Amino acid sequence: MLTPAEFTLWQLVTAQFRLGRDSDHGPHHWLTVLRNGLHLARHHPADEQIVRLFALFHDSCRENESRDPEHGPRGAQLALEFRTAGHFELDDTRMDLLVTACRIHNGGPPQSDPTLAVCLDADRLDLGRVGITPDPARLSTATAQSIATRQAWHELE
Repeated sequence: MLTPAEFTLWQLVTAQFRLGRDSDHGPHHWLTVLRNGLHLARHHPADEQIVRLFALFHDSCRENESRDPEHGPRGAQLALEFRTAGHFELDDTRMDLLVTACRIHNGGPPQSDPTLAVCLDADRLDLGRVGITPDPARLSTATAQSIATRQAWHELE
């Protein structure tokens, strides 16, 4: 799922992650968001590179497992720093999308831009890991809404 260059980048980000590998918001979650995002990107015209980078950076700067409203902006800042250091390449327009996705992922409304929509939905589809059932009304893509609706039906069974 990760290219060798992505694997190296993931190692660098994981090394600076404060909450450890077993965190609810750590590398296992990032990989789930990546898997979700790649699945959604097959159904919606999202920028796959941004989806991949979002999965890595969106929760990478959490300081705790509970309320941490500034973790998204900190993750966006880390992405900017890693880009400046040459760890990955994105033009300014695409970088703005990544930064926006990281900044708004925690509580932002559904999005019409397909890349932002896929990023936010990929994360929200994994809310079950912290005991929250994804709300289809808070999801942006029809695919994610369908998945969340099916999950809700499974919980009723």
